[in-house]
Amino acid sequence: MEMNKMHEGMEHQQMHHSHDPHMGMSEHDHHAMMIADFKKRFYVVLALTAPIMLLSTMIQHFMGVNWQFKGSSYILFALSSVVFVYGGWPFLAGLVSEAKARNPGMMFLIGFAITVAYSYSVAIVFGLKGMDFFWELATLILIMLLGHWIEMRSVMGASNELELLVKLMPADAHMVMPGMVHDVKTDTLKANDVILVKPGEKVAADGIILEGESYLNESMLTGESRPVQKVKGDKVIAGSINGNGSFKVTVSHAAKDSYLSQVVKLVDDAQKSKSQTQLLADTAAKWLTVIALITGIGTFMYWFLTGQTIAFAMERMVTVIVICCPHALGLAVPLVVAKSTALSAKHGLLIKNRTAFENARKITTVVFDKTGTLTLGKFEVSKVVSFNKEIKQDDLIRLASALEQNSEHPIATGILQKVKDLKITIPQAQNFKAITGQGVGATVDGKRVLVVSPGYLKENKLAVPGEYQANDTETVVFVLIDQHLAGYIALSDEIRAESADAIKTLRQENIKSVLLTGDNSKVAASVSKTLGMDSFIAEVLPHQKLDKIKDLQINGEFVAMTGDGVNDAPALAQADIGIAVGSGSDIAAETAGIVLVNSNPKDIVSLILFGKATYRKMIQNLIWATGYNVVALPLAAGVLYSRGVLLSPAVGAVLMTVSTVVVAINASTLKVKE
Repeated sequence: MEMNKMHEGMEHQQMHHSHDPHMGMSEHDHHAMMIADFKKRFYVVLALTAPIMLLSTMIQHFMGVNWQFKGSSYILFALSSVVFVYGGWPFLAGLVSEAKARNPGMMFLIGFAITVAYSYSVAIVFGLKGMDFFWELATLILIMLLGHWIEMRSVMGASNELELLVKLMPADAHMVMPGMVHDVKTDTLKANDVILVKPGEKVAADGIILEGESYLNESMLTGESRPVQKVKGDKVIAGSINGNGSFKVTVSHAAKDSYLSQVVKLVDDAQKSKSQTQLLADTAAKWLTVIALITGIGTFMYWFLTGQTIAFAMERMVTVIVICCPHALGLAVPLVVAKSTALSAKHGLLIKNRTAFENARKITTVVFDKTGTLTLGKFEVSKVVSFNKEIKQDDLIRLASALEQNSEHPIATGILQKVKDLKITIPQAQNFKAITGQGVGATVDGKRVLVVSPGYLKENKLAVPGEYQANDTETVVFVLIDQHLAGYIALSDEIRAESADAIKTLRQENIKSVLLTGDNSKVAASVSKTLGMDSFIAEVLPHQKLDKIKDLQINGEFVAMTGDGVNDAPALAQADIGIAVGSGSDIAAETAGIVLVNSNPKDIVSLILFGKATYRKMIQNLIWATGYNVVALPLAAGVLYSRGVLLSPAVGAVLMTVSTVVVAINASTLKVKE
């Protein structure tokens, strides 16, 4: 059953969080008020249930006493009416709204059951022959209120994970004005404002450090447990916790565009989105509602027509309807969804597509984009070789740096770092042109310079001179000057310490790992062998990555692709599950279903294992929520009546409440394995 229809705007609103971090508080307070309301109704009904039970003829009969007096049935009627209207109000209001929406659900069933019980008992007071069951009505409402109160507290626990994310954003910031520091509300900050962050405080906005340095704890945002050193020019994320230094930050954008706000919105959307499992649970809950009504009325007809009293037949009907409430079923999946989505976000795993996340259990092959995921992505120049005696090594790297100065590519960064170390001045480049997947070209100092991959040489049938020697782990770019091969620059990239562990765990889970890279075969083979991967695909251009993924799918593989989300977008979209890594604050634009804030390959393994654990919890909850009905429903209908086994409406209510609480507790035990 859809969450927000299940309690018709009353109970599960805490799942629908506001996107503004400061609005989130009122949502939370509203939910706390709802819990307080159920608690108050429970205690009032509890106080009234004692006298109702003592005045009930059936209870007196059990106790062997006769406390009837003139008008006692009217007092019983008055007390029960208060219980019915005041205690039953949430259910009656739910019955009306579900009936209006033509979507009968849990509230409809409970409302229907208590209305039948009350109406029949009132008729007895005013002359109909038979036994009233006011005491059953009171205990039924009492247990229902208690169940809702407990369950809402469990649900609140699941949504608290998101509240914690919302609360990461501090309410105030120290804005630096000429000659003074002034405290302002965080949501009034705009781009280019300067704020001061003192030791131990939370960073109030995304931005760049202007002066000062410190270590920041970003674990609640990225899952990275170690404090990260930040110096002038480094990016900081709102919500991270400052260590013992103080620094000034130039704000990058308003609070609503911050990384944290995007994460909260993403988590919120993912919590509201439906996956296949949720749709399955919704369908099951709808059917259970129909079964409850049909079985309830059928039970009444059977007992009444076989000669039982109308009171007995009614009691069976009420018990069947109460036991059949698809409450646990309605909560089975949404509770796990709320918990898993928010927990993931705290570990730097951002779920944008619920179905992709739940399908993680089906993955048979993970395709890794090498640079920056399995390796650190920090290329360092290991050698510069000139094929032409007239061109010095420094000239070669100077000309190459002119072409690379506007590129974000790791190779470009490596070349520029080397130029910086050698204190070489970078010349200007004109007529810049990118050669898709193969390199760049431009005019520098009047010469036409190209910096290209080995693939470009192959395609243009350019022979490599004999003195070319690169080892297996090096990535090489060739420099051409006026169409002549002038030399090459070799760069090496270090493999991440965590990569081998990640690949090993995948193997234990019977998941194949494939390396996909634009790099040369030697480098790919070396990395693949070092890490113990199943296979590698090398020298692929960005547009060919898509075809390689398709080939794997044609062979029956369920493929997860990890990439940096920008040039890998088509391949990520083609994969059964696209995982964008290290894309930081560009989380809104990606084609991937899942975004990993860190580029750590261990996170990919955590994600798959957590996807499996989440799915297990959902299935456990669904089995429990439907299974208990299979056992309890026939007992409620009176199948074993001849053997003396009969469930009262109150026992039915207890069973229903227990099943709901079991589901809530099971969902709350979900954890991300580190």
